[in-house]
Amino acid sequence: MKKAIFSLSVASAMFLSQANAESWPSFRGPSGDGHVKGEKLPDSFKPGQELWKQNIPGKGWSTPAVVAGKIYLTTAIPGGEGPMANQSLEAICIGAADGKILWKTPIFEQKGETAPKIHSKNSHASPSPIWNDGKLYVHFGHMGTACLDEQGKILWKIPGLYSKPVHGNGGSPILVDDMLIFSCDGTDAQKVVAIKTKDGSQVWSTDRKASPGKPFSFSTPALIEVDGKKMVISPASDMVGAYDPKTGKEIWRVKYKGYSVIPKPLFVNGLVFVSTSYDRPVLYAIKPNGEGDVTETHVAWKLEKNIPHTPSLIAEGPDLFMVADNGMASCVEAATGKVHWGPERIDGAYSASPVISDGKIYFQSEEGKTTVVKAARTFQKIATSDMGERTLASFAVADGKLFVRTEKNLFAFNLKSVASR
Repeated sequence: MKKAIFSLSVASAMFLSQANAESWPSFRGPSGDGHVKGEKLPDSFKPGQELWKQNIPGKGWSTPAVVAGKIYLTTAIPGGEGPMANQSLEAICIGAADGKILWKTPIFEQKGETAPKIHSKNSHASPSPIWNDGKLYVHFGHMGTACLDEQGKILWKIPGLYSKPVHGNGGSPILVDDMLIFSCDGTDAQKVVAIKTKDGSQVWSTDRKASPGKPFSFSTPALIEVDGKKMVISPASDMVGAYDPKTGKEIWRVKYKGYSVIPKPLFVNGLVFVSTSYDRPVLYAIKPNGEGDVTETHVAWKLEKNIPHTPSLIAEGPDLFMVADNGMASCVEAATGKVHWGPERIDGAYSASPVISDGKIYFQSEEGKTTVVKAARTFQKIATSDMGERTLASFAVADGKLFVRTEKNLFAFNLKSVASR
């Protein structure tokens, strides 16, 4: 019986993997960890090789969602000149075959006179959209969250659930069953919230019960399963918590010193990996099977050098790969924290989260350069590319194409034609 259940599980996982190979429905892709399913990216690519290029009005650093031949992204379009201009926060749908804009829907208007200041690297449309079952979910942090249909019609929208962010918005929601779950970490509230995908009504809200000196953070939660039990991992200033997705009850927490936490947690080889971000990031490896405050009992190991403030980590087999914001890359054994290589400098500064395809890791810099390294225990740089435009948005890969969002444009590269050149 156990063999039959195991075989069914494997078959189901293979089916889901194949079904998701043609889509990139949310931040970090179908598996939520940056792994490209069923596609092989070219070692290098550059402007002039694209299938198409489309100018995107306004500015946004959200990762595109790509499903069924359509691309969905968010942007903030200024209504005038200067830093005090109003911002129209919008969702855009683009045809994946030709790059034509199919529809553009304003969701919220942010008044320039009252809008909180954002970081110079941030945008007013940084959280990534989610596509699921014919619905598009877009999130603009303290401004609010909305659901649209395939034609761009707003089905519902709710105002933000906190009001005083610092440096703007960044963390994206995740989809868990029939809920959107996201973090709200500003100066007026530090909490994790679940809302219904049906109508935006609140399911639960859990206060972090922490008192950090700098309470603002921007991390995207991660859904994991431990011994058949689902839990949502959500890092914040001075702590990371695991929460029951049905009720919001806190299962366990680990305390640390850190704030402005940005990287999405990673769960591999039975451990949860969290960066404490600013001021001096520390990588925590946490055993996720505890209850209550497990700071002293469930931290498997810590690493204090060359840890990213902003980009998320990525894993291949038993190893973790990461790049710090200053371009120092490294490879670490997940089970022990042993450093296999690094730091190795790769050109540029880094904010986007890496992707992995066919045993190769793609690190994308803020200057628009991509460095490809082999996912191995010895450092091997394979190739570099240069888009010639600033970019902080992470890649999306779907339908035989690589989508690269720069400050002004969205590029689509046909994987087969670029690889053959």
